[in-house]
Amino acid sequence: MPSDPPPRMRDVARALGVSQATVSNAFNRPDQLSRELRDRILIAARDLGYPGPDPIANTFRRGQTGAVGLIIHEPLQYLFEDPAARLTMAGVARVCGERGSSLVLVPRAEPGLPDVVPTALVDGFVAFCDPLEPERRELLRARRLPVVGLDAPVTPGEPYVGIDDRAAARAAAAHLVDLGHRRIGVISFALARHSATTVVTAGLDAPTGYVANRARLDGYRDALGPALGGGGRIVVVAARGVEEADGAAAAVPLLDLAEPPTAILAMSDRLALGVIAEATRRGIDVPGDLSVVGFDDVPAAAAASPALTTVRQPHARKGAEAVRMLLRPALTRTALILPTEVVVRASTAPPRT
Repeated sequence: MPSDPPPRMRDVARALGVSQATVSNAFNRPDQLSRELRDRILIAARDLGYPGPDPIANTFRRGQTGAVGLIIHEPLQYLFEDPAARLTMAGVARVCGERGSSLVLVPRAEPGLPDVVPTALVDGFVAFCDPLEPERRELLRARRLPVVGLDAPVTPGEPYVGIDDRAAARAAAAHLVDLGHRRIGVISFALARHSATTVVTAGLDAPTGYVANRARLDGYRDALGPALGGGGRIVVVAARGVEEADGAAAAVPLLDLAEPPTAILAMSDRLALGVIAEATRRGIDVPGDLSVVGFDDVPAAAAASPALTTVRQPHARKGAEAVRMLLRPALTRTALILPTEVVVRASTAPPRT
């Protein structure tokens, strides 16, 4: 026996003696109805088993979804496990909530699975990527939806929200030079995807396709010139990943040198905290024997022992401003560079004489 067809909007309208437009307003534009009438419609719909208008059909009719897509180039769990990413996502989510928008998370496509960029039901994207992969740039171009970069522009000249990574890294390195350090190690993010922990023979001139890596290496080089010119030595190690264990592993070849560095610059706080853990394991005093500087100022930086000197950047504000920019008219979208500062704490001191 064929089952009865599912109830439709017209069935609710007929049962109450109102128009289909009135029923539609009860679900989509409640401000157009009195509370008493809307309650009557919702109760009747529930009793009849009508779940409401089809959301996909509504999307096509309105031409809008009311949703913002957040693209990342990491696995989905990165947004929840990495403290800097969590702060950034909190800023994105806060403004979505203020504007009544939903948030759709779009992680990188895993091998054998399709990328969801072409099918995501969103009105635009915030691309939290460094940089956005060429394949995804093409997918976004085909979607013809607004896109705002977060940390880096999707393509040169496109709107984005970020910081001046080069100036921030320069300030961090200058702090160590001013303290008198001349043997300095640098722990970089991975210079290419899926690379192992590596001592970088090209040093601060190492080629990389990542925007933040390149800018921070350039900033370190800007400030470390006096160290190099005065007979100092700079050794760069590229970490395999972004966790504390990756920072500890990257510290090993630096601390094993015949003349180990008296200070280490790390491109994130998590990497820097890994350096401190490895130094502590070896009985190396921080900052007496080794100064350590991070980047980000996540909550764990101030709580560390010793408290970590680092570069503070406004993660939550970056996320919030990127969504605000996305939701503004196209002609008002531009580059927005937010301020940073070096926060000096207990993990840095002059080198022992």
